[in-house]
Amino acid sequence: MKSYQKLTAVPQPVACRVEEEGAAPTPTGRGKLAPWWVGSGLLVAAVLLSTITVWVLRQVSGGWPGPMPPPKCLLVPESHRFDCYPERHVVVTQELCESRGCCFIESPPPAGGKQGVPWCFYPPDFPSYTLESLNQTALGMVGLLVRKEKAYYPRDIEMLRLDVEFETDTRLHIKITDAANPRYEVPLEVPQAMKRAENPIYSLDFSRDPFGVLLWRRATGTVLLNTTVAPLIFADQFLQISTSLPSRFLYGLGEHRGTLLHSLDWSTLTLWARDVSPTESFNLYGAHPFYLLMEEGGDAHGVFLLNSNAMEVALQPAPGLTWRTIGGVLDFYIFLGPDPNMVIQQYQQVIGFPAMPPLWALGFHLCRWGYGSSNETWQTVRAMRNYQIPQDAQWNDIDYMDGYRDFTFDPLKFASLPSLVEDLHKHGQRYVMILDPGISSTNPHGSYWPFDEGLRRGLFLNTTQEQPLIGQVWPGFTAFADFSNPDTHQWWLENLQRFHAHVPFDGLWIDMNEPSNFMDGSEHGCPPGELDSPPYTPAVLGDSLFAKTVCASAKQKASVHYNLHNLYGLMEAKATASALIQMRGKRPFVISRSTFPSQGRYSGHWLGDNRSQWKDMYYSIPGLLSFSLFGIPLVGADICGFSGSTSEELCTRWMQLGAFYPFARNHNTQNEKAQDPTVFSPAARTAMKDVLMTRYSLLPFLYTLFHRAHLQGDTVARPLFFEFPRDVATLGLDRQFLWGRSLLVTPVLEPGVDSVTGYVPRGVWYDFYTGSSVNSSGEMLKMSAPLEHLNLHVREGTILPTQKPGTTSEVTRGNPLRLIVALSQSATAWGDLFWDDGESLDTFERGSYSYLVFNVTQNIFTSTVLHASAEATEVTIDTLSIFGVREPPSKVLLNGQEKPFSLENQVLTVSDLGLTLSQGFSLQWL
Repeated sequence: MKSYQKLTAVPQPVACRVEEEGAAPTPTGRGKLAPWWVGSGLLVAAVLLSTITVWVLRQVSGGWPGPMPPPKCLLVPESHRFDCYPERHVVVTQELCESRGCCFIESPPPAGGKQGVPWCFYPPDFPSYTLESLNQTALGMVGLLVRKEKAYYPRDIEMLRLDVEFETDTRLHIKITDAANPRYEVPLEVPQAMKRAENPIYSLDFSRDPFGVLLWRRATGTVLLNTTVAPLIFADQFLQISTSLPSRFLYGLGEHRGTLLHSLDWSTLTLWARDVSPTESFNLYGAHPFYLLMEEGGDAHGVFLLNSNAMEVALQPAPGLTWRTIGGVLDFYIFLGPDPNMVIQQYQQVIGFPAMPPLWALGFHLCRWGYGSSNETWQTVRAMRNYQIPQDAQWNDIDYMDGYRDFTFDPLKFASLPSLVEDLHKHGQRYVMILDPGISSTNPHGSYWPFDEGLRRGLFLNTTQEQPLIGQVWPGFTAFADFSNPDTHQWWLENLQRFHAHVPFDGLWIDMNEPSNFMDGSEHGCPPGELDSPPYTPAVLGDSLFAKTVCASAKQKASVHYNLHNLYGLMEAKATASALIQMRGKRPFVISRSTFPSQGRYSGHWLGDNRSQWKDMYYSIPGLLSFSLFGIPLVGADICGFSGSTSEELCTRWMQLGAFYPFARNHNTQNEKAQDPTVFSPAARTAMKDVLMTRYSLLPFLYTLFHRAHLQGDTVARPLFFEFPRDVATLGLDRQFLWGRSLLVTPVLEPGVDSVTGYVPRGVWYDFYTGSSVNSSGEMLKMSAPLEHLNLHVREGTILPTQKPGTTSEVTRGNPLRLIVALSQSATAWGDLFWDDGESLDTFERGSYSYLVFNVTQNIFTSTVLHASAEATEVTIDTLSIFGVREPPSKVLLNGQEKPFSLENQVLTVSDLGLTLSQGFSLQWL
């Protein structure tokens, strides 16, 4: 009898563990891991007795029809029941279940229509694969898996190849694919290991029959993966593998709306790009098959399934997790951390580090659908300038277009658009407009070059009949650009160049790129077949792969859309970023709605068509933190909400929060009242201006954080548990966040209040505005929060480079710097600053940058220039503010020369330093 193992089983040492060298490893036999129900006679007796008792009581009450299930089924606790019949909209009967060879036990349905304990689940002896052979390779191992009994999905694959590569000491690569035939694999560039890891911090073992992977952390013995908990199924269009989890603290698996910390209470997360307003439980715009898990004790690991097909991830309270995908291969990367920051860095070493954005991308952006004309857009820009409210970029939505056609502008309502863009550039501002991938297909031949030329070159998605697939989007009937074809990238560039000659835009907003379709499939529907109607359809919104998108059977250059759907936004972003680089010769700025792993290399992301509601403002925080995990740090939500009508209070609070989105844009829909800062009362307008000025003062700090993200995969917006992983109180926090390691943001997320309660981790934290301190033991604190105030706290031991704010990033970058030093309890601090021209390509890689490190120890502040460039001579450090100076100094010395100073409320201020960035210096207080 085959035995699936207890979720918490800790494997014993065996010959095939990774740390052991020598001969080819011998896979573990089933005797190595005792079945969980054999370990304790008392446990077996207790489970059997309680289950039989429940069965008898249900029989008496009429609640459990039919014969008592077999003992092997009764032995499986409810939380450990892995679903054998996950099909939706099917009433699972005992007959259906047992036809699959599975156990059937009815459970009371949960309240509220939620998922509950599966009635049909795998028995301990369900047939799976056997590990027939396992041999050493230069990088790890290669094995053969054989299934002797057919599974219940068509075209299951009898022999699988197992490849294991010990790529680094903290990264393991496990791939399972068809041993005999090639299958679709994601065309993503990944690093190739050159040698086997020498001192991995993980240990690996295998169960032979049934096959299973067992991975654990060497330092703690924590089992990170145990795939023996349920059978492996690998059919042509149904691939499933389950694992135990070492804790319930699971994050990632996007794109979804919900709390940052996932519920493991029988929830299913579907990954299939879909145009729908963010709604709980729906699959949204992007697909990110990556999770981060916090282990007991504060260690962390991550798992990435490199697969772009439609999939779902089922979570259950055991705790356990099941991956189900309907194509491709099982290609897993496991990242061992051991802290969460390192896990995300290791993930990005595989998918690629994010691009360095231009400085102006980090300013404030303003947009709406429904300005109605370029003159009205221009009026808004002028009003912002009139009130001296910071703004770096003005955007337009689809109403600038002529008939909603890409690469056109309305010759009447937007006749002055070229002049508007010229005016923006004169004022150091930028222009961004929207583009959709649906190309209007109904214009008279010769009248619309984008479609005519795309058709001539064969650059659109085709039907199975080799004709352009026609759907419907904003301009009416449309064809869809095939960005998997390199020739399409050239056509896209040429279209952009032609438009740029009239409207010299600076960045691009690519929307509707799931791709979205107002029809299901196409104007003719979708053909019959197993691409559009597969044997198993994951729990996608609309219950169909082609609901509000194109047919999965559509043909693209690289593969069928069935395989490429989740990559559509990524491929468009890659083409768009490349075009911008070729056209402008500067860093590209692209914001995309649909995303996939590695997207951060090409674009940022906004969280989609949210609503002007308080709950939407809250949900934006777990949204932006999740995308920090996904390697897309340039992320934000539509400030004040896109649809619906905002209120002055909501918009003021949202502007305060949104000023600390890494990507900060206020955006509004048509037919709603305006919500830019200029339209509100003087009090609200001033509060919005003030918080934007605070953001602009922090641009040097924010820009440095983005440099660290680009260089090594640090997060910008960061969950608290990243910095305090051993503080369990932080693991569920998603109403606050950090910028880097230094700045704590505690927004107001409720109406009608003048205070906010937030968690303050252990240590000294300083009020950003006043320098007053609080010494927290790790506790919830009530903070004053009148409408004009956003609570910001600086962490002890950090140094923030700030700057006198201006109304654009261009003005701001020429202003003097102020360094804020937050002394630790031992009177030390550290910080850094990255500085370049703000827009040139590859400045770090070419050495055209300055990098400074700041240190405080023993009452001496030191600025050390590790790298200098010409730009550094143009900016001065004017002021040093040191928080937490407990003893009044008698004098202050700058490079040995006495300087005037002030001390108030333990804040030491030294002004008029007049030092350029290129000068190292020391300042001492005695």
